[in-house]
Amino acid sequence: MNEMTPLPAPARQRKPDWIRVKAPTSEGFAATRALMRSKSLTTVCEEAACPNIGECWTKKHATVMILGDTCTRACAFCNVKTGMPRAVDPMEPQNVADAAAQMGLEHIVVTSVDRDDLPDGGARQFVRVIEAIRRTNPTTTIEILTPDFRNKHEAAVEAIVAARPDVYNHNLETVPRLYPTIRPGARYYASIRLLESVKKLDPSIFTKSGIMLGLGEERLEVHQVMDDMRSADIDFLTMGQYLQPTPRHAKVAEFVPPKAFDAYAAIARAKGFLLVASSPLTRSSYHAGDDFAKMRAAREAKLAQA
Repeated sequence: MNEMTPLPAPARQRKPDWIRVKAPTSEGFAATRALMRSKSLTTVCEEAACPNIGECWTKKHATVMILGDTCTRACAFCNVKTGMPRAVDPMEPQNVADAAAQMGLEHIVVTSVDRDDLPDGGARQFVRVIEAIRRTNPTTTIEILTPDFRNKHEAAVEAIVAARPDVYNHNLETVPRLYPTIRPGARYYASIRLLESVKKLDPSIFTKSGIMLGLGEERLEVHQVMDDMRSADIDFLTMGQYLQPTPRHAKVAEFVPPKAFDAYAAIARAKGFLLVASSPLTRSSYHAGDDFAKMRAAREAKLAQA
């Protein structure tokens, strides 16, 4: 071989059968995409290359991503593009509310990119979106999935909690040891404190967090994350398989089998979470509406026993 001949790129791991999904082709999928385009809305379903997009969009379920499609960070697991974001769109809150009304959503999930360039990290836009949804769709329950509002989370969380979303989600993503390589712009214990502060400000708001498996974490490290979440009184834990979006992103260390997800779920339930969703295809907003109903019922049953 000539010494200048480039070596072939290493092959990506082949996905096991349990993680494969069919490409979306339904009319419902096309209708949801058309609605998002007509309202100039971005969805995390597309930007993060979610494997469940076909199923969810067919059912007219979509997770809206506010504050643009460009993130100020570059996490090793995330497919959202990085760069200097656009100016905040003042029409976005009402567009989100109108889309929710047209889709007839009983439950909506709203997330965002990281906006470290904004003085409040984008918290005020979350508040405006919640207010617009409440005005336009008063019976729709609202779940938000926020970034960590680095170095400004106290004021940001206070403002958002005052707007009273039904569910406040913030994902820890992985175990503390892997933060420097997987989530370098964030701090694990700052994220724990953010979620803990939501409960201190308003115990009636459900809190939720999730982690990805298959990044090289150890079993006992996952158990410790569960304990940390419970110490912050987090209600709902989600666990799903990490999938490498492109060759530039962190590699999959392991495809965790479904039985292992079941075992983790059993341990999490024993630790006291109100609800646990754990499977290879689980994502933060997957079946969010159904899960919210289950979580609310679980709280009512727990209070009845007290």
